[in-house]
Amino acid sequence: MKLKIPPGVYKNGTELQGSGRWIDSNLVRWIENTMQPVGGWRLKSTLHATSVTGTVRRMISWLDDSNNKRVATPWHNTLMVVDIGGNVHDITPTAYNDASPVIHANKAELLDGFGVSTYGTLEYGLPRPDATQYAPATTWALDTWGENLVACSTTDGKIYEWGLDNTVVAAQITNAPTDCKSIIVTHERFLVALGAGGNGRKVQWSDQENNTLWSPSATNQAGSFDLTTEGIIVSARRVKGQLLILTDIDAHTATYQGPPYIYGFEKVGDHCGLVSANAVASVNDFAVWMGHQGFYIYDGYTKPLPSEVEDFIYGDINRNQISQVSAAVNSQYNEVWWFYPSEGSIECDAYVTWNYVENHWAIGKLDRSSGVDAGIFRYPMMVSPDGVLYEHDIGFDHDSTTPYAETGPMTMGDGVMSASKLISDEATLGDVQVKFKTRMYPTDADTEHGPYTMSTPTSVRFTGRQIKMRIEGVRDADWRVGIMDLDVRARGRR
Repeated sequence: MKLKIPPGVYKNGTELQGSGRWIDSNLVRWIENTMQPVGGWRLKSTLHATSVTGTVRRMISWLDDSNNKRVATPWHNTLMVVDIGGNVHDITPTAYNDASPVIHANKAELLDGFGVSTYGTLEYGLPRPDATQYAPATTWALDTWGENLVACSTTDGKIYEWGLDNTVVAAQITNAPTDCKSIIVTHERFLVALGAGGNGRKVQWSDQENNTLWSPSATNQAGSFDLTTEGIIVSARRVKGQLLILTDIDAHTATYQGPPYIYGFEKVGDHCGLVSANAVASVNDFAVWMGHQGFYIYDGYTKPLPSEVEDFIYGDINRNQISQVSAAVNSQYNEVWWFYPSEGSIECDAYVTWNYVENHWAIGKLDRSSGVDAGIFRYPMMVSPDGVLYEHDIGFDHDSTTPYAETGPMTMGDGVMSASKLISDEATLGDVQVKFKTRMYPTDADTEHGPYTMSTPTSVRFTGRQIKMRIEGVRDADWRVGIMDLDVRARGRR
């Protein structure tokens, strides 16, 4: 019985529908049909100070004109920058936390105060309808203006710039609009404010190469445009010489045209709204994001991105805290990662990845809230909800977590079969263990056999109508697993 299982996780529908596929995983990836562990991590910096608490939900790394490397790690109430040595610098604007009654929220918060619902609409003693509302967690939009950092938080709405001096905090950009939802710098060097002035549909941009000039005139290229949409702008990314602007219900592009209109706008997608400000990633010539009911991709056209784990993800996610979802790219392995809070958790503790070259998916548990790709720094970096910054894909130390993948139930012929021997396809023999789970019928309880340490061959003893196989990696090992062969014989029908 050749156990030739396609790469990636399939977790839609019932468990039996995942027959012959991997249906569960943690900290594993597939490259050219070969399973291997996700790389380990090591400490880069501890971000928390005694007076600061919160969670990093957006990161950006950049190189200044003197080749100094930095990564920005903002929390809901603090704007931080980490240098290459791991030193943390607080550059929070002076008045950022003094703007009462604005509340910078680390997590989504239930709106249950006076005026949230209507008075007297239901009789006393009757259950109320599902009308709960959550104010989203505070998130930051980050970009670079030349070598400087520009930033804007969703609750403050002001646009700030930081000029690289660790002793000077970020300052509000002169004349820039306020009450904004997000910002982005275009390929043509315009600073764009999204949801400018409290208008959730307004796109406003500065003059080219001048982020302090925002009033349009015949002698500059500043301007604005209100999108034709029922939604509210959430975020934007650069892609294929355009801006992709995502609202909570649809998608639009902005394309530079030059004077007199400067930018042309086009609606490019319906019913594909973004779940959170940081749930979108741009890669090469496309952008990909998590929507409210599925994943989407824009590569010149907006279309659903078929996902073989979609049912599981949208059943597992804590929708009350969906504003925490954050996407990150790991280009070395052609992956986009989404970190999200699972059901019952109020903080990001799970992930889903998509390999955009080989087109397969993986899932797992990992307490990370944001990440940034390698390139500026040697390794990709991710941050945990408790404020620890890690370098990733370095070595294979996963703390106390065991990487694994498990298949769906596979039928052993037409009847009951007995297995006696496993012939392994493992590059580093002995670095993984195998368990088998057997049962007679789809709703039966599993009987577990093993673990078996791989040898040539591996002796096994179990009987069943259906089997599941689980591969578990040995800690701190760089292992590879390919196609397995299982020796079976018929025991007759039942």
